[in-house]
Amino acid sequence: MRLSLQWVVMRMVGPAVAVAAVSLLAACTDTHHVAATSRSQAPVAVAAPAASGGFDVRAENAKPGTSAWGLPGQDWASDTQLAGWVDHSSIRPGTALKLHVTSTEHSYTATAYRLGWYGGKKGRQIWKSAALRGTVQPTCAVRANRMVDCSKWSVATTIPTTNWPEGLYLIKLLGADGKGKYVPLTVRSASTRGRLALVNADATYQAYNAYGGYSVYHGKQGFGDRAYTVSFDRPYDRSGARYVTAGEQEITGEAERLGLPLAYVTDTDISAYSHLLDGALGVVSPNHDEYWDTAMRDSYQAARNRGTNLAFLGANAEYWRVRFEAGNRHMTTYKSPSLDPVANDRTTTNLWRSAPYPRPEAALTGLMYECFPARAGFKVFDPSFFLFAGTGAKQGSTYPGVVGVEIDRAYPVNSKTQTPSNLQVVGHSPAQCANKGMTFSDFSYYTVPSGAGVVATGSMQWAVGINQTNGPTGITAASSAFVTTVTGNLLRAMSQGPMGKAHPAKGNLSVIKPSGNFGTGTGGIPTLDADDR
Repeated sequence: MRLSLQWVVMRMVGPAVAVAAVSLLAACTDTHHVAATSRSQAPVAVAAPAASGGFDVRAENAKPGTSAWGLPGQDWASDTQLAGWVDHSSIRPGTALKLHVTSTEHSYTATAYRLGWYGGKKGRQIWKSAALRGTVQPTCAVRANRMVDCSKWSVATTIPTTNWPEGLYLIKLLGADGKGKYVPLTVRSASTRGRLALVNADATYQAYNAYGGYSVYHGKQGFGDRAYTVSFDRPYDRSGARYVTAGEQEITGEAERLGLPLAYVTDTDISAYSHLLDGALGVVSPNHDEYWDTAMRDSYQAARNRGTNLAFLGANAEYWRVRFEAGNRHMTTYKSPSLDPVANDRTTTNLWRSAPYPRPEAALTGLMYECFPARAGFKVFDPSFFLFAGTGAKQGSTYPGVVGVEIDRAYPVNSKTQTPSNLQVVGHSPAQCANKGMTFSDFSYYTVPSGAGVVATGSMQWAVGINQTNGPTGITAASSAFVTTVTGNLLRAMSQGPMGKAHPAKGNLSVIKPSGNFGTGTGGIPTLDADDR
């Protein structure tokens, strides 16, 4: 695989240490204040389809909400002060959930909040523990492949989940000193049939998790001693839920505000249950969904080919191939086929765009990962696009703060990219890519013979802008109104069946004339042969 030194520094060492843009990335992911925010515009008056199955999103969101789930950055506990993990990242209601916690405080509480809309408060308390005695747990073991393993920790409490509504949750650990930490959880849906499936990217959570000193990006000495395998049997570092509170929560809140028929799943669920996406109206991948295994890719592709709409509300999706092991509690990625003992196989861990068995992300998402770091305004290219209805956008309209911090763009149709031939680029935003010069972040749409439509926003900041104008990213009220309206239009359209039947894509790459030069970004050069469409 031919990769530049800069690419190695930017992508392999990881965003946390790569460049001065660290502060921006941290702001976008961790210090994004997670308390409730106000609506930037009035609700769009369009009827939503009634929720299917036994779960009623509208009834759930009519219940009293609270903003007490929030945890500002100044109130985070350190990893040694307070941290916890649960024995399942996804459960069905009624599962006895074991919570493992280390704490230097004499006592703490655990409170489970379900995230949604709830009249703008965006959370509802579902359960709270009594005061729990703080215990300092044993140092986690570092096992083969530099995998940090905290599985020997004792159980702090067992959480009863009987009758918990399905959805995205945060378990908030709060010490007696007022410092806290999150533990993310998904109460998954039994079926996605007739619903819009919201995906929580637990594989990407774990890839970036450096609790215990090792992530797939670095070890204690840097990239060279990074972990090849990471375990879900350990806490998450920093806030405990950086990707939930900077993208996934915003997507979930908007979908629930609209009262759509929803289902809730994780990456590891899609990997474990090969038919989980059968009959889904659509699947929504969040703003940072970077790490996929082969079973995930197969499931997404099969769903699309059966008429399920797909939306990628971020950038850098399906970039690294991984393997899940040990009942999906371990995730392995060597990031190089020369290091991986599973050689020349569909599951060999490398970039999805590269050998062996290359399956470039553009064949599914429509776009290729382009750059970190980047930041720009979103520029409208085709204001007639059906999802831009009600925005007042004109050609060339620009919305500050929406593009960054990682971006994707369209590439020409060829065997290396496998870009869909009918790809329609409707947002085409010039952006500075690190020290590479100018490139683009693209918002794209394509359709397939099944009728499914596939949307990719091409920017990790897109989801952060939903109902959100505070924070350091430069998203204005007008930008948030645009992003929120387009996202609402998209989610409603997806929930009404295959978008391509009413809105076939109008390919325009001959007008855009995208560059085929992979040197414009930091994503790496693909080595492709076979067509995987």
